[in-house]
Amino acid sequence: MKHTISVLVENKFGVLARVAGLFSARGYNIASLAVSQTHDPSISYMTIVVEVQDLLILEQIKKQLNKLIDVITITDFTKKEHLDRELVLAKVNYSPKDKSKLEAICNKYLGKIISHKVDTAIIEAVGDQQQIKSLLDELDKFGIKELVRTGKLAISH
Repeated sequence: MKHTISVLVENKFGVLARVAGLFSARGYNIASLAVSQTHDPSISYMTIVVEVQDLLILEQIKKQLNKLIDVITITDFTKKEHLDRELVLAKVNYSPKDKSKLEAICNKYLGKIISHKVDTAIIEAVGDQQQIKSLLDELDKFGIKELVRTGKLAISH
């Protein structure tokens, strides 16, 4: 099961490596990681998505994170009401005759064409992971040339 955890940390050199190291040391891959400073430049906010089957292991990871000196707070969104979003930029095959079809898909998934050239368009969209997956399934019909994603961001409701 995928779990979304936020970690508020002091914005210092090496903190990200130490946090990521806790997961890798236990053999768990981080499925998604987004990090940025908050409104306070001395504090960063990490959103981590990890797949863990055993909840005892997840609790152990959270306890170990709490022991790190630079960690301020940890929030496990798994059982909490929250909102999450992901940003995606997709470069797709494009021709002017497809413009209306592509715009309709973008409108359906709260996306937009932010750039287009003779044979390529760049689509920007924000949504939850299911919305992004559905959008990408539709964009596959045009041919996705390149794709970048932010990873999940989450905030309590």
